[in-house]
Amino acid sequence: MESNYLLQNKYKKIGWLLLILGLFGGIFMYATGFEPNEYIKVKVFSIYEDPIFGKSKFFTIVEKGIFDELVSILIIVGGLIVGFTKEKVEDEFIYKIRKDSLVWALIVNYIVLLVAVVFVYDITFLHVLFFNMFTPLIIFIIRFTVLKSKYLRHEE
Repeated sequence: MESNYLLQNKYKKIGWLLLILGLFGGIFMYATGFEPNEYIKVKVFSIYEDPIFGKSKFFTIVEKGIFDELVSILIIVGGLIVGFTKEKVEDEFIYKIRKDSLVWALIVNYIVLLVAVVFVYDITFLHVLFFNMFTPLIIFIIRFTVLKSKYLRHEE
């Protein structure tokens, strides 16, 4: 099956590297409470800034810590590369596994979100929303990898 949206297989290793670096950075930052934004401050373009004290601004340059943004970019870009690169053998069954895994990941993601809406409140809910931004990709990659390895084991 020919899929135009898939990258060449050679990019998969780069994707895994970016994804793992992002996950380790995010887990470290969240688990330890480490605030690296105090050390990595850069002037960046902001579409909208709403400071606690002061006037809101549109389209401005602000000085911000960017470590958490870098971690998020690594996870998203790495996850997209891992999830959407061709396998060495890309056949109809791999295409079906990929499609089914993507649908399954979205359903699980929204079930988690529904449970959080009903049972989680305040700042903890914002944490759930933040993690929920990554869960479709992570669940998709895990499910696709597990199903693909089962398929390859049965084929041997």
